[in-house]
Amino acid sequence: MPERPVRAVVIGACGKMGRLIIKVIQESEGIELVGATERAGHPLIGHEMGETRGTGKGGVVITESLSKVPNDYQVIIDFTTPESTLQNLKWAVFEERAIVIGTTGFSPKEREEIERIASETRTVFSPNMSVGVNLLFKLISEAAQVLGDDYDVEIVEAHHRMKKDAPSGTALKMAEIVAKSLKRNLGEVARYERKGMIGERNRAGDIVGEHTVMFGGIGERVEFTHRALSRENFARGAVRAARWIVGQKKGLYDMLDVLGLK
Repeated sequence: MPERPVRAVVIGACGKMGRLIIKVIQESEGIELVGATERAGHPLIGHEMGETRGTGKGGVVITESLSKVPNDYQVIIDFTTPESTLQNLKWAVFEERAIVIGTTGFSPKEREEIERIASETRTVFSPNMSVGVNLLFKLISEAAQVLGDDYDVEIVEAHHRMKKDAPSGTALKMAEIVAKSLKRNLGEVARYERKGMIGERNRAGDIVGEHTVMFGGIGERVEFTHRALSRENFARGAVRAARWIVGQKKGLYDMLDVLGLK
């Protein structure tokens, strides 16, 4: 008999990322949607997911919490808010379910909490699920090791005006990777133009996300740039991670693990 598809629940199912993730799940082999949640009080609670997408009823009813999702699921996919994600991670640990976390904007204390408890289940935690961005993570690590202290490093990002956190989770991850490769303490050497939950930005329109890492030397500059043209690449990466994580041992993983780049 063919192997049964991975059974997934999407948190924040009616948001921009939730809808895209569900779209990708429905287009993909080896995974199926068995549950969907939204925040308490959302007007679509109790509706079937297919109705909200104009595809007719599909049997998956939107609920207000994971406790009300049918029990037959293996992995949770969460792109919501730090507070919500931490609660869902604790639920995943309690229920011994895998979880894929694409949420950004965590404080250092919240990141420490994730790292402390995520290994109690199977967790993929990455600030950017894009395959291309994670390949870039690998490349900038190698570049920093080769170029060393003779080159200054600057990271530039641009995002849509609705993004509230700065630097972005992706930019911060890039900084952490470069600092580690150069054997520097990021907390001591980093300088920020914007930092924290600063609220919506006053420029950049609808840019999904652009990141450039510049290594500036004397007489030359080496640049690595990634431009996201659609959020769908994040959704595809998350679905890939969800299919992968259910077959792993308990532990905290990232997209480099999923892609075999470590």
